[in-house]
Amino acid sequence: FSDVLALPIFKQEDSSLPQENETKHPPFQYVMCAATSPAVKLYDETLTYLNQGQSYEIRMLDNRKAGDIPEINGKLVKSIIRVVFHDRRLQYTEHQQLEGWKWNRPGDRLLDLDIPMSVGVIDIKTNPSQLNAVEFLWDPTKCTSAFIQVHCISTEFTPRKHGGEKGVPFRIQVDTFKQTENGEYTDHLHSASCQIKVFKPKGADRKQKTDREKMEKRTAHEKEKYQPSYDTTVLTEMRLEPIIEDAVEHEQKKSSKRTLPADYGDSLAKRGSCSPWPDTPTTFVNNSPTPAPAFTSAQHNTYSVPDSNSSSPNHQGDGTSQGSGDQLHPSATIQETQQWLLKHRFSTYTRLFSNFSGADLLKLTREDLVQICGPADGIRLYNALKSRSVRPRLTIYVCQEPLRSMQLERQDAGNGDSSNGAIYVYHAIYLEEMAASEVTRKLALAFNIPLHQINQVYRQGPTGIHILVSDQMVQNFQDESCFLFTTIKAENGEGFHIILK
Repeated sequence: FSDVLALPIFKQEDSSLPQENETKHPPFQYVMCAATSPAVKLYDETLTYLNQGQSYEIRMLDNRKAGDIPEINGKLVKSIIRVVFHDRRLQYTEHQQLEGWKWNRPGDRLLDLDIPMSVGVIDIKTNPSQLNAVEFLWDPTKCTSAFIQVHCISTEFTPRKHGGEKGVPFRIQVDTFKQTENGEYTDHLHSASCQIKVFKPKGADRKQKTDREKMEKRTAHEKEKYQPSYDTTVLTEMRLEPIIEDAVEHEQKKSSKRTLPADYGDSLAKRGSCSPWPDTPTTFVNNSPTPAPAFTSAQHNTYSVPDSNSSSPNHQGDGTSQGSGDQLHPSATIQETQQWLLKHRFSTYTRLFSNFSGADLLKLTREDLVQICGPADGIRLYNALKSRSVRPRLTIYVCQEPLRSMQLERQDAGNGDSSNGAIYVYHAIYLEEMAASEVTRKLALAFNIPLHQINQVYRQGPTGIHILVSDQMVQNFQDESCFLFTTIKAENGEGFHIILK
């Protein structure tokens, strides 16, 4: 992750390329785990399609060389993620556009941070007056992933035209700051952004498929003019001052009778698309031919680490304490929750939930768990957390009969009444399956008998005959029947038989 990931869109004309030793190395890099469109020309900026409300991971990568920005070593930085307009026309009227959206969608936000899925982010804040921004602190030396959800779709800001609607593009922008001497995170370090379009759920997948099919129909010569689709989107740096200067000039031409305030450009930047940080370097260019690697959901599990304010418990998978129970209790500690996950075959997600107590995990909804673990494991984990114990199909009570020598001793000590000395303690056997194998297995568990040593289970019938316990016999057991059982060695001397009386 230390190397800058390269995409063809970074390549510009040779005359505009800085010399290798003059290139300013960006301190950070942000990679969004969403595929780029294949229908983008070679030297144009990438375009990425997103589904409304779906969580997308943005990996916050420390890209510093040795000795770069030493003042942030061992310290946190603050990043602000925003969804903003790409078109200049909408940038000029962004405040009015967002107010109109807020009016039509009361109580909703344009951008949210999916907190349960995010890793390594600290002190998350959302301002009710800034519906398109979220901010958080993170440690550059630790692996950090911020999962974002965009709730506005591109067609919401497009006027209806003949022939249907064409959605406007947005930008995902990340600005990162370091802490000043007075403790405020206002010293700008780095900014980058990428172009996106947001569709209704599943719409981005259909659009990606359509673009791919269109490209497949083109000739080989035509395909050379387009950049390939990559599994990830790298947010690129850019010089932002011209955007603000154009906005000021536009407003001055539109309203020559009035004087704009001196800080109009700054105020526009704060509510508009890209903030004009004076120290922002020019577009970083990397000529490396290596394509951007694909990040899969499976890789995310090994990538996730807790934030810097927590410590990961040492879990050995012994499944003791809280983990020994079938149900996870809200009072379970972090370590007990880890043991519960291991016992119930969720070891893949122990690092992802390394900071979750029992109460934290139980608060997650079914939709949260599906997003975090995928449909199969998410539903399985939800059922394991929420489901009550299954009602048994049949209950029987079983007691191991005391040895005859013990009975004789008790009878000799008393008046012959075995009830004076012998206490018969029964175990409840709950059968979820009406099968003989289930009876054998539950007997072995209840009485600590090695399962492999039980050869057969018999029921004592009339005149003392031994009847093999079959599935059909179990299906005809009366509920809450009581049995005494004895064990006898097998004829070959290997193992033994159980006889139910």
